This record gives sequence, structure tokens and C-alpha cells, in this order.
Amino acid sequence: MIKKTLACAIVVALAGCGESTPTKTEQTVKTAEVKAAVNYPETKKGNVVDEYFGEKVADPYRWLEDDMSDETAQWVKAENDVTFSYLKNIPYRDELKTTLEKLMNYEKVTAPFKEGEYTYFYKNDGLQNQYVVYRKKGDSEAEVFLDPNTFSSDGTTSMSGLTFTEDGTLAAYQISEGGSDWRKIIIIDTATKQPIEEALVDVKFSGISWLGNEGFYYSSYDKPKGSELSAKTDQHKVYYHKLGTSQADDQLIYGGTEAQKHRYIGAEVTRDNRYLIIAASTSTSGNKLFIKDLTKPDSELVTILDNTDSDTSIIDNDGSKLYLVTNLNAPNMRVVTVDATDPSPENWQDLIPETDNVLSISKGGDYFFAKYMVDAISQVKQYDKSGKLVRDISLPGVGTAYGFSGKHDAQTLYYSFTNYTTPGNTYSFDVESGKSDVYRKSGAKFNSEEYISEQVFYTSKDGTKVPMIISYKKGTELNGKNPTILYGYGGFNVSLTPSYSPTVAAWLEHGGIYAVANIRGGGEYGKEWHVNGTQLKKQNVFDDFIAAAEYLNKKQYSSPDYLAVRGGSNGGLLVGAVMTQRPELFKVALPAVGVLDMLRYHTFTAGAGWAYDYGTSEQSKEMFDYLKGYSPVHNVKEGVSYPATLVTTGDHDDRVVPAHSFKFAAELQEKGAKQNPYLIRIETNAGHGAGTPTSKIIDQYADIYGFTLYNMGVKSL
Repeated sequence: MIKKTLACAIVVALAGCGESTPTKTEQTVKTAEVKAAVNYPETKKGNVVDEYFGEKVADPYRWLEDDMSDETAQWVKAENDVTFSYLKNIPYRDELKTTLEKLMNYEKVTAPFKEGEYTYFYKNDGLQNQYVVYRKKGDSEAEVFLDPNTFSSDGTTSMSGLTFTEDGTLAAYQISEGGSDWRKIIIIDTATKQPIEEALVDVKFSGISWLGNEGFYYSSYDKPKGSELSAKTDQHKVYYHKLGTSQADDQLIYGGTEAQKHRYIGAEVTRDNRYLIIAASTSTSGNKLFIKDLTKPDSELVTILDNTDSDTSIIDNDGSKLYLVTNLNAPNMRVVTVDATDPSPENWQDLIPETDNVLSISKGGDYFFAKYMVDAISQVKQYDKSGKLVRDISLPGVGTAYGFSGKHDAQTLYYSFTNYTTPGNTYSFDVESGKSDVYRKSGAKFNSEEYISEQVFYTSKDGTKVPMIISYKKGTELNGKNPTILYGYGGFNVSLTPSYSPTVAAWLEHGGIYAVANIRGGGEYGKEWHVNGTQLKKQNVFDDFIAAAEYLNKKQYSSPDYLAVRGGSNGGLLVGAVMTQRPELFKVALPAVGVLDMLRYHTFTAGAGWAYDYGTSEQSKEMFDYLKGYSPVHNVKEGVSYPATLVTTGDHDDRVVPAHSFKFAAELQEKGAKQNPYLIRIETNAGHGAGTPTSKIIDQYADIYGFTLYNMGVKSL
């Protein structure tokens, strides 16, 4: 679900469309006057009761966990019928859809990258469901290399992880069908673009790392018994696939014994094919680290780290000299070097020491690029391999820089720069001179000059200062009547840094305010900021978000009648927690693919791996009591007027299983005061979010923002 140490696929579902400028407030009416009556489907209640440390806890909707049953399928259909009947009656839904289409319909092209004789890039002509991979040789015309839009008729089969051999003659990529985390690996000859053997199947949370042109390493789990969409998967394994052989004959490299049991394992070969690196994690934070000398066929795995107390990875090597990035004894990360012959931590030497700001590192052109977050804003420094500072890199503005990576011998690297009101332009960067030039200007149909993004700092319940970036149209009157979306995540060391989104742009264009709070649990201020939002400190996350809402209302950016709260995945938990703790603060709640049953989350798919952040209900009575105290499913109270709620999920979400959302919606519909609607929108043939077709994104956001504005009392745009 959430950010993985080794193979991560986190989706942050950002917000999108909104009301007209505040000068049109005469077009609003009281919510009660515009809302249609909602007749929910009947949801049967079972008699399942669990016992935790002597306390009995009813779970009346346990039957909705069975994603293979006809009964659950019928419930999904009935709920969708009610939801879509409600949504289609919102008078400006089509207008919102038109706005979203306009803002998403522009050519998007990624930075180029060189593989063998060709230069490759990804491009979306505008409203294509999936990006297409193109290539060109020299000055020739670009040709289509891979077009995922042809993989399925409805665009729901997506591609990820395209990886080439060093000489560029072979490539492998993964496909996801219907949004599932279970993937297939397709291996092709790049000259013919045709598969060279049968696809590998049942691959999950995996990279692809080639060993020369002979084969590659990948990771997966044994296929679970029962539902592959919800059954627990907790023993990851690394395999080596030799080209020309059957997948059944793939060599198990690591993870096959009880001693080697880990939930996430990744394998990577160094660029010189000399070493195999294996990182193994039991949770989403912290990893063990091993190295094997591939030049010696019978060599053993050498342990670099035998515990999961740090997040550490090897980023490069020069012969036996290894370069690692780690937060071991450095909560904000540092780069160290060590010789592979004796790589234990006591021999590490600082190359780029820890600073007061959080570091992430990339490499290209035989240089390292240290990207620092300063109050969630990017700063970039270039270092040589000896650790000498080459230069501070001047960025185009205040925002987020992505990129600065490439091959060892590259002379030109590329990076993009963006913030909430600036579409991402791509820049070329000369590694020797430090000169930057605009490589490709964004074609987004959005006038940045008309908008402002400001960073504020507010005080949380315990006195902690928390940053928040608020974006809106210039000239907006702060009168408390502006439709506002407050977005957050607050977990798994994930940092929310400013970046442009067409859906957010649509919200701003209609006069809405969009606020992102950098709350604890994230990684904006390093390991300490993360840890202070985990387990028995998780309430800090909710308090930070509640304080953000109070700030927006106090400063009259918004008010409880015009404030919506939104978050996805762990952010869906965030929304579920704050709307049940402080329902009067918000008019609308939008939990997406959320973790909402905190007593049972660890029993599904890879959920047990999230225990570093959450703890589990089986861990201790104290932990059980704490989780039950905020678990959204268990804190819906009879007769309380909760914000108008649109729960969103996908029927193929096998990371945060949809049963979380099903149960929460059922609880709200049964117990919540009836003046507000509590609906669930279940996308079919869709997963946690990655690879969602453009057409579905447009439909989803038109529904989400239509629901939001309708329940704020907006009569027309």
C-alpha cells in the first residue's frame, strides 16, 4: 500500500476541481435545499465477534471481506447504483468534466534517456489512457516502441518498470491488469520489439535487474491460497531468471527459508555486473543489507547490516569501493563509503555528512546530486566522487526538482521543476559547466501568473510548528466562503512536496483553495518527524491535520461550511480519523482507498508490513486500545452528523483491500445522522491507483468535486 523500502508504489491522489470565485456566492444555496434524498441499499449484519485481550469487538460487516462472493458483488453493484444515481443529478458534473478534459488535454513528454543506439522517451498526446514509449536513432523520426494503450480495450492494463540491458538489445517490463499489484514480466528483443519467450507471471512488488544479457533478478511471493486480491502475502523471495529457461526453473536466490523470511526483498546488480545487492525488510521502514561477489561463482552473501534499524542502500560502486546512503546514526540521511571486502558499519566513512535538512541522492555523469528538503522545498548540490562540493545548483524557483540522474558517462542530465501553480518544465543540465537550459516547456493550459502559492506555519495541539502550502487565485477574498480542499498523508516517511497537477489546477481555476499540510508521520523533517507520527504517537498526525483545518478557518481562507478534507491510502485513514474525531470541522470528507479497519488491516495481503507505522491489535493491550480508539470503522457513533462523505476505492485494490472502505461506508450509512449523504464509489477493474487510465481519472474527479461542491451548497459554477 504504502511506501515500501524496496519496491514502492505509493499513490498520492491529489484533489481537483471547484467552485467559481467568491464573488458568485449569491449562486449558493443551503445544502439542505439542493440535496437529493438518499435511500441506501440494505446491508445485512452478521454476528462475528472477535476478542482482544478479554474485550469483545463486534464485526458485523465481516462478510464484506470476501471479495470472491456473489453476495459482496451484489452489494457493490447496489451501492454503485445509488451513488451514481446521486452523482448524475449534480447539475454541473458535465461542466466539471469538460474543465478537467481541457486541463489534462496537452502533450506531455518525459525527459529522454539513452539505451544502446536509441534515445527513448515517454509521451502522452493529451487524453491517452496510458503513456506511450517512443524511440529515435540520431536525427531520425521517433517511432513507437511500446504502446500500453493497445494492451487492453479499456486502457486498464498499464505498464511499469521498463528496464534495458546495458547494451540496449534486450528489455523487460511489467504489466498490471485491472490495477492489481500482481504483475507479468514481458521480455522483448528491442530490435524487433517482439517477445522472445513466455511471460513471467505472478510477480509482485518487484524490480527487474539484468545480469549482462543472460538473465535478470526479480522478486515475488508464492501465489496465495484463496483470493489473490486479499489473501495474506508475507514471504517475499528473490529469483534469478535465465533467458531461454522456464520460469518453473528459476533459481531461488534469497527468501526461501524461515530464517530468510521477510515481507519485502529487492535485488539489484551493480552497473559493472560485479556485485549483487540484496535488501530485506520486515516492514515499510528499515532493511537488512547483503552483498555477493558475482565474479566468484561460489561466493557467499556477505552481511553489511544484520538488522532493520536503518534505511540503507548502495547507490554506486567503483570497483570494490561502495557508496551507500543511510540514516543509520543520521536521521536526515548521509552518504558513506566502505570497501566491499569488509563492509560493516564500523568501517563506514562519511562522504556527504548529515545536515539539518533531509537528503535524497541521485547519480549521473560520475557525480552525485544531493537533493535536500528545506521545509518541503528543494535545494540541490552537486558533489564529485571524493565528496567535494562542485556547486550549488540554481533552480528556476521555489518548488520541487525531480531528476538529475543518468548513466555513468552521461554529459547531459535532465531535471524537471514544478510547484502547485507551475506546470513542470524539463531542463537540461551540463554536468561539467553546470549550465541549465529549458529542454521542453510544459504545454499545460494554465496561466501560473494568475495564482499564488504561499507557505505558512501553524501550531499543532502540542506546540509543534507544522508547514502548510496554500494555493489560490490572486485576488481571492478571504471571507470564509471559499470552497477549500485540505489534503494530507502523514505516514510512512512520505514527503508531500509541491508539484503541479491538472486536477488541482481545475480546482484553482474555478476559484477554489487547495491546501497541503506537511504533518508528522511524513518524511519532511527526517526520521524523527516520521517516528513522531507512528504507533502510540499516531494521534499527533490527526492533531496536526485538525490544527491545519482550524488555521484555515481562523484565517478565513475557509470555514466549516466550505472545507473538504481529502487523502488517499494512509491519507484515507487520516480523513477517516479526523472526520470521526471532529466532524463539525468539515463539510465534506473524501477518504480514498483508505486503511480504515485498524484492528484487521494486517491480516490482508502485505498489510502486516505496515506495522512499523501502526502497530497491530495483537501486539499488546495498550496498542489494541490505542488502535481501537481511532480506527475509523470502530468510531462511527449513532446519530452523529458526519460530513457529507464520498468514499472511493477500487474493486481490484490488493494493497489496501476494498473491504476497509466497504465496512466504513456501511457503518456511516447505518449510524450517521441522515441529513448528510454517506456514499461509496467503487471503481470496477481498478486497483490502488497506479496506472489508472486518464478517462477514469477524469470521471472520478468530476464525481468527487461535483459531490464536494454540491454538498457545500453550490448551485451552479
